[in-house]
Amino acid sequence: MNSPTSAGARTDELKRAAIGHIDRITPVLVELSHRIHATPELAFAEYQAVRTLIGVARAEGLTIEPSAYGLETAFAVDFGSSLSPKVAIISEYDALPDVGHACAHNLIAAIGLGAALALHTLIDRLPGSIRYLGAPAEERGCGKELLAREGAFEGVDAAMMVHPASWDLKAVRTACIAEVSVVFTGHASHAAVKPEAGRNALDAAVLSYQAIAQLRQHIRDKERVHGVITEGGGAPNVVLGRAACHYFVRAANARELGDLKARVEACFHGAAQASGCTAEVRWADADYLDMRVNEPLADAYEANATLLGREFTPYEQFPAGGTDMANVSHHVPVLHPTIACAPPDVMIHEPEFAAWAASKRGEQALADGAKALAMTAIDFLQDQTLRRRTQAAFASAHVPAA
Repeated sequence: MNSPTSAGARTDELKRAAIGHIDRITPVLVELSHRIHATPELAFAEYQAVRTLIGVARAEGLTIEPSAYGLETAFAVDFGSSLSPKVAIISEYDALPDVGHACAHNLIAAIGLGAALALHTLIDRLPGSIRYLGAPAEERGCGKELLAREGAFEGVDAAMMVHPASWDLKAVRTACIAEVSVVFTGHASHAAVKPEAGRNALDAAVLSYQAIAQLRQHIRDKERVHGVITEGGGAPNVVLGRAACHYFVRAANARELGDLKARVEACFHGAAQASGCTAEVRWADADYLDMRVNEPLADAYEANATLLGREFTPYEQFPAGGTDMANVSHHVPVLHPTIACAPPDVMIHEPEFAAWAASKRGEQALADGAKALAMTAIDFLQDQTLRRRTQAAFASAHVPAA
C-alpha cells in the first residue's frame, strides 16, 4: 500500500510536470488568445474561435469532436481511462456586442485548452479521465445548460474552469437570470395626416418600460430588472407598427425568478392592451441559475494558485453576477474561481477591461490560470478524500432548507 507521503510526492511530481508543459506551450496559448480577442464573435456564432481552438488542440495531439452535443460551435474530446473519476475542463470563447472581449473569454479559452493539453500529457499516469469541452454562448443563450440537456456532463464527477476578473477569488456567487425579448405590434399610420388610424407600438414599448420602472419599487433587494428598447423607429412622423424590447430579470433563486418573470410579463401585456397593440413575449430557452459553490474544490484551487504567487480576496464580499456555469453546478460539483488580469477599479464588461484581456497582465493570468486549473484537476483525480468531500458538499447543497 502506498503511504500518504509517497502519494503526495507523486501528486507534486505530476503538478510540476503540468506546470512545465504549460510553460512550454504558453507562447502558443498567448497567440491563440490574441487571435480570438482580435475577432470577437457573439453567442452561437463563434466560428473562428472554434476553428482556432480545434486547430491548436489537434496540432498538440487531441482528437476533437466538432459540433458536439447538438451545438454547432461546441466541441468535445474525452481521454484517459474509462473508469471514474472524470473531470470536465471547460473553455468559453463568445464575446459581447460593442465591447468585444470585455469579459476576457479569449483568456478562458486559452486557460482551458492549456490545462487540457497539460493533463493529456499526463493521462497515462493519472486515474480516471478528462472531458475537454468547448462551451459556446455564455454571455447570451445559456449554452452550458443546453449542453447539459444533451448529456455533456453525464458521468462527470467535477467540472472546472477559470474566469478572468479584477480580483483573485476562489469562487463566485451568482444570481438567477432570465432573458426576454418582446415584440409589440400595432398599426402603422402617418402621424400627422391620419394619426387616428394608428396604434403606436412605440407607445406600448414605452409604457412597458415605465411599468417596469414602477415595478422596481416593489421587488426584493437582490432582484433586478433592466432592459433596452431595441426597435423604436427611425422617423418621427410615422406611427410605428412595430417596436421591440430586450430585458434581463434577476433573482436569488429559481422560485423567486419565476415569480418575478410573471410580474414582468404582465407589464408587457398590460402596456400592449393599453395602447391597442399586441405583445409577443419570448423568454430564452434556458434561465441562468444560482451558483452552488463547492468549497472543497474552491479551497483546493486557492491552495494551488497561492503557490503560484496569487493573493486572494474573500469572495463573499462581492455582489452576485451571472454565468451559465452556475447551471452546471446544479448537475455536478463545479469549480469557478476568478483570476485577476486587470486592476480592481476596472470592471468586467467595461470597454477598458477588453484591453486588459489582451495585455501582458492578461498573458500572466492565462499562464497562471492554466497551471492552477491543471493542478486542481490533478488533486481531484489523485485524492480520494478530496473527491468525497467535494461530493458531500454537492449533496448538501441539494438538500431543501427546513
